[in-house]
Amino acid sequence: MKEIYRHFELADQVIFEQLKKMNLRRLKLNTDQKTYFKKLCREIIGQQLAGKAAEAITGRFEKLFTKVGIEPKNILEVKEQDLRNIGMSWAKVRYVRNLAEGVNSGEVNLAGLPKLKDEEVIAELIKVKGVGRWTAEMFLIFTLGREDVFSFGDLGLFRGFKRLYKMTDKQAKRKIKSVTDKWSPYKSYGCLALWEAAEIT
Repeated sequence: MKEIYRHFELADQVIFEQLKKMNLRRLKLNTDQKTYFKKLCREIIGQQLAGKAAEAITGRFEKLFTKVGIEPKNILEVKEQDLRNIGMSWAKVRYVRNLAEGVNSGEVNLAGLPKLKDEEVIAELIKVKGVGRWTAEMFLIFTLGREDVFSFGDLGLFRGFKRLYKMTDKQAKRKIKSVTDKWSPYKSYGCLALWEAAEIT
């Protein structure tokens, strides 16, 4: 972690000061590939939802599969209305089923993702309708432990960026890429700092 703190101390004092306030840990590859499908389901459910709402629906989703486990074949066997009843939108019901079908058929190879480069992982995942770049980027950071990812489509990151750098929407849109480019090869930790800042009231 010293290397990461040192990098931001030299590259970006704003992020460095934010990171110092946090209980930061090194991102790590999740080697349990059996959990990849479940984690992607969680990312799909969380799309465009506030944290608490996403957690509530995800909790009900996981409870629905307590006895059989969150696996592609089990998703495909449950009624779509049952998924809708736990709070998922019809679109997300279709997206989760699309993912299950892709993994079940072998079209999407989750087990091979750790060996791929970041953009290759994204290309593999967005084969699934409903899995966009944002979902793939969250998977890169939180499941594959990739340290140099920034998600330009994440509203929380944009909100945190405006708050930390004291910028208007217009200023932030113009500056965000040039600022975050300086964070490489540790952009993911910059993301963690911005998400933390976005939650500050």
